[in-house]
Amino acid sequence: MNKKDGIMRITVLCISLVISGFLFAGNIQADPEPAPNVPELRQKEADLLAGQSVAVAYSGFRQGQHPDRGDGAVNPSDEEILEDLIILSETGGFRLIRLYDSGENSEAVLRIIRDHHIDIRVMLGIWLDAELSNHEGCPWLTGAISSEILEQNKMKNARQVAQGIRLARTYPGIVAAVNVGNEALVSWTDHLVSVDSVVSYVRQVKQAIGQPVTVAENYVWWAENGKSLSGILDFISVHTYPVWEGKDIDGGLTYTLENLKMVRDALPEARMVVSEAGWATVASEFGNRASEENQAKYVREITQWAAGHHVTVFLFEAFDEDWKGDPGNPLGAEKHWGLFKLNRQPKKVMAGWMPAGE
Repeated sequence: MNKKDGIMRITVLCISLVISGFLFAGNIQADPEPAPNVPELRQKEADLLAGQSVAVAYSGFRQGQHPDRGDGAVNPSDEEILEDLIILSETGGFRLIRLYDSGENSEAVLRIIRDHHIDIRVMLGIWLDAELSNHEGCPWLTGAISSEILEQNKMKNARQVAQGIRLARTYPGIVAAVNVGNEALVSWTDHLVSVDSVVSYVRQVKQAIGQPVTVAENYVWWAENGKSLSGILDFISVHTYPVWEGKDIDGGLTYTLENLKMVRDALPEARMVVSEAGWATVASEFGNRASEENQAKYVREITQWAAGHHVTVFLFEAFDEDWKGDPGNPLGAEKHWGLFKLNRQPKKVMAGWMPAGE
C-alpha cells in the first residue's frame, strides 16, 4: 500500500465509522446502567491508570503477519499502525492501550503516536520468555525445553528489559506504565519464569524509570501466590476470562467480580488494574457461548462497572488476529477476541455507542 492509498483508506474508514456513531469509550461515562454493588472492589479515582477506566489491548498483526516465531517477524507497516491508532483513538475513543513487548513493532507504535500527536498513552510490555521448562505443567508443551534454549531466553529477557527501559525513557509522556512479564508465573504457562527472576527484573526496571511498574497474571495466581510480589509493585495487573472457565454470558460479569474479589481478599492493600478481560465472538472451544451479541453484553457490563468503581479495565482485544492459536483451526478462540474484525470493520460491540453528550 503506497502512502497516498494508505491516507485515503484511513480517511474513508474513519469517516464511515464516525458517521455510524461508534464512539465507544465516550459513552460509557455518559449513561451507565446500575453496576453491581461490590464496595470491597471500589477504588479511589486516583487509582485509575492514566485516568482511564476503559482501555484496550493492542497488537496490530494482520493477515499474513506475525511476531517472531523463530524465523523473524512480519510486522505491520507504519501506515497500517497509523490506521489502527486512528480507529482506536478517534472511533473507539480509547486513550490508553496495552502493548505486550518492547520489540520493533511496539517501538513503531510509540513513535507513530508521538509523530502524529495521537491522544493515546501506553502500558508498555516487557515480554519474558521461558527460563524454566514447564513441560509437565503446560498442556501444549510436548517435551522439555533444552537448557541451551533456556539460557538463550535469559539473554533475550535481559535485552527486553533493557529495551523496555530505553523506550520508557525515550517516550516518558506516552508510556504511562511498564508491565514486566505476561502470564510468566501461572502453573500452565509455556514461558515460565521464577518469581525470584521476575522480582529481580521488576527491581531493575523500577530503579531505571519514573513510570509505575506492574506484572500481569491470572487472578488465581494473584490470589494464591501474589503477596510477596505485589508488595514491590505500583499496582497489580489481573486477567479474568469467564468464558474460558465454562461460564455463560448471563453470569459473566458476576464471575469476573468473584475473581477480582478473590484477589482483593488476598491482597487488600494492592492497587488493581484488570489488564485483560474479554469475550470471544467465534470459538470452536465455546460453541454458541461465543458470539458478537455475548461479547457486546459482557463488554457493556464490565465497562459500566469499571467506570463506577474506578478500576482500569483493558478489554481484550482491539482487533482479531489470525496468527494466534492452532493454524489448522480458523475457528479457534484465540483468533477472535477483537472489538474489530481482522479487516478492521467493527463488530456488534461497537454498534449503538454514541458520542458523549448525544
